[in-house]
Amino acid sequence: MKNLGILLSGRGSNFEAIAHNLLSGSIPARIAVVVSNRQDAAGLDRARALGIEARCLPSKGKDREAYDRELVATLQSFGVDIVCLAGFMRVLSSTFIRAFPTRILNIHPALLPAFPGLEAQKQALDYGVKFTGCTVHLVDEGVDTGPIIGQAVVPVLDGDTVESLSARILKEEHRIYSEAVRLVVEERIRVEGRRVRVTS
Repeated sequence: MKNLGILLSGRGSNFEAIAHNLLSGSIPARIAVVVSNRQDAAGLDRARALGIEARCLPSKGKDREAYDRELVATLQSFGVDIVCLAGFMRVLSSTFIRAFPTRILNIHPALLPAFPGLEAQKQALDYGVKFTGCTVHLVDEGVDTGPIIGQAVVPVLDGDTVESLSARILKEEHRIYSEAVRLVVEERIRVEGRRVRVTS
């Protein structure tokens, strides 16, 4: 059975969605450890409440490469096969990415390549798009540039605020992230250049 490592910096709602799908048996894997760079991350408490190992590895004041080496060592000590970013507010170094090649997943609240980086929902509203959504992608050495596993479209409604749009996108995030994790756990994706092929 594959071991997942979840990285988060905040409330961890995407982590919870993945965890509930694991507990229901729809994803054949286990969460080996949840790690946060922030002691006050609510996701750590949520993990512990579910009986999952949770660790804080503070990043403040640490060199990025040194921190990522420490993070890799922690994940490897728990036998982690696949890493899921669930609101982990740090850009990973090439050192980290090379340790888990094509085995790091991230969720982004926009239809990449549109609106990468921070405040994607605000970017969408400011631009005036009629549709936005969310994207699950493999992590490479760029910011939100890795091959795309799955996407979901969310309409932008008249009168939407960042909060209302974010809430509708988050509902789709919970759905497609778990689907993508299942495909990776079941070894059903094949990366060909920028394209991710799903095998039956």
